[in-house]
Parts: sequence; structure tokens; C-alpha cells
Amino acid sequence: MEPFLVFHEKPIILVVDDTPDNLSLMTDLLKDDYRVKVANSGERALKLVQAQPPALILLDIMMPGMDGYEVCRRLKRDPATEDIPVMFLTAKAEIEDETLGLALGAVDYIVKPISPPIMLARIKMQLMFKSASDFLRGKGDLLEVQVAKRTAEIQDLQDAMVLTMASLAETRDNETGNHIKRTQHFVKRLAEQLRGNPKHSEWLTDRHINLLFKSAPLHDIGKVGIPDHILLKPGKLDRDEFDIMETHATMGHDAIVRAEQELGHEVPFLRIAKAISLSHHEKWDGSGYPQGLSGEAIPLPARLMALADVYDALTTRRVHKPAFSHEVACRILNEGRGSHFDPEVLDAFVAVQDDFRAIAARFAEP
Repeated sequence: MEPFLVFHEKPIILVVDDTPDNLSLMTDLLKDDYRVKVANSGERALKLVQAQPPALILLDIMMPGMDGYEVCRRLKRDPATEDIPVMFLTAKAEIEDETLGLALGAVDYIVKPISPPIMLARIKMQLMFKSASDFLRGKGDLLEVQVAKRTAEIQDLQDAMVLTMASLAETRDNETGNHIKRTQHFVKRLAEQLRGNPKHSEWLTDRHINLLFKSAPLHDIGKVGIPDHILLKPGKLDRDEFDIMETHATMGHDAIVRAEQELGHEVPFLRIAKAISLSHHEKWDGSGYPQGLSGEAIPLPARLMALADVYDALTTRRVHKPAFSHEVACRILNEGRGSHFDPEVLDAFVAVQDDFRAIAARFAEP
């Protein structure tokens, strides 16, 4: 049995020259090793390139209409053709001419009359360079895809970790249900609206808003450490019980800090989660807990979560209270302007309150 024969298609070389004799000469020289296409003008050359990009272009400079320099400029301006190697083949022998040709992006500059063996060698060399460049670019593209895939896997792992931790807290608290999902979307919508405020626009980038959204489920993670007889009590807490309940903010923050200490460094991904878990019960007038922070000393992520958390508590049924209407919740929130809530955050809420209503309906309790 005869072995299979593998046929490799010859590379295409486009020869551009307005002189028929030159086109014929170059065709005869190249036809044994390459598929040769010819163009007798710059305009015709660009059309052929668009129809089927060649592996290399041999380009005359002095042509009527569009000269070779302009052809090269247009090829290098177009992302689809900028990587095609251009070799000027011309009678212009001045150093200034060669300097300009190379500056425009040509890979070689050959002055007529040519030496056929040298000409063929230089063409072969440029095609080898092009082949190597294409190979490395392909490797680079593959590496980029692999890096993007690995980055997505790490991101998925982070999201899974957060959701797992948040779900653990949720299983211990009979008041949460879809609370985590609702507050996630409340915080994101508030941040998107507040970004229109010049004071906050620099920090509230797409990246930070995304981190806010993903960190929000950890705001009550510290409740894992609250005893069941307090966390699950079917009624209002007394003062001593409430003092213990307040410690969940510090416990959640400290748990994240300990995780970072085990890793040996701070994790930017968790910076927002720490601020939210520790400070979302602080109040604008300083009467909140656990640190009694006031005003802008309260981290912005915590100020956003404070409003989102209270709105959700007001509009959902809890063991010690019925669910209030959206209108009643809005009235109560407005009464907390400048005392419980940052006035600017409250203004953002007022602007998007219909979105809050829609989010609450979307993630309503079963």
C-alpha cells in the first residue's frame, strides 16, 4: 500500500507593480515555490488583499495614482491586514526613501535591479518570521484563554465559598429565608444609583459594585456564633440577650480576619465583607453598634447595607412583627434620615424605591 501523501498549499505572494515586464519577471521567479498574484496599481492591490490576504506582499513605490507608501499605510492601519509582511521592491535607492518605507512598517526594502537568489532568500526568511510570529501569537491566544478559564474558576470558587458561608448562617436563623438574596440586590441597586454622586463615583466602580454584591451575603455571618436560645427566640429579646446578639457583628468580622491570618495576608476580595459584617449596624448619628461610629467614619459599604437590611426587615414578616407595606417602610426609613441613615444613601433609595419593591417581589418568601 502506498503511503498517504500530504499536500501543503503554497503560500500566496502578491506582487504590486505598474510595469508588466516587472510583474512577468517576478511571476517567473516565484511561481515554482509560491502561488503568485499580481496587481498593477495600489487600488487593485488593496482589493485583492481584502478578498484573500496573501502571506507576503512585494510592493513597488512609484506607481500612478496611489503610490506604494500609501498602500503600506493603509495596510498597517487596518487590524485585518496589519500583520501581512510588506517588502518594498523599488528603484528608489536613496537612504531617505528606505528609511520612510521601514518606518511605515515594511519588513524589508529591496532596490532594483534584484539578485534572484538573494531575493528568494529574503522572501523565505520573512515568511519564516511570519510563520513563527503566527505560531507564538496562537500560543499567546491559547494562554490567554487558559488564564481567563482559570480566573473564572477562582472566581467561581470565591462565590461558592461566600454562598456556602452565608447559607450556613441562614440555616441557623429562621428569619432569613431569601433575605440574603434580597439584600444583595438592594445593595447593588443603591450603589449603582449613588455612583451618580460625584463624591462617590470614583470608588463605586463596576469592580467595587460587583464586590459589594458578592460580599453582601456575609453581613450576618457572625450569627453562626450566637446561641440558639437567643438566635431562635420566638419573640423580642431582653436587654441581656440583645447585648449578646450585638456581638454577631464583631464575631463575623473577626472570623474573616482570622481566615486572612491563616493565609498570611489580607485578601482584597474580603475587605468589603469585613466592613459590611462589622459596621452595618452602625448609625449615622453614632448610636449604633458595635463601635458607635458616626457619619462618614462608617464605611460606605456598611452604610449601604444598613439601609438595605432595615428595608428588608420592615417589609418581611418576622416572629415578633408582621410585614409592613412598602409605603410604611419608606416612611420609617425617611424618619431615620440623618439619625439612622446617611442622607445621601437615603436619597439614592428614594430614587430607586420602585426597584426595591420589584426586588422584594422577585425574591419573596415562599
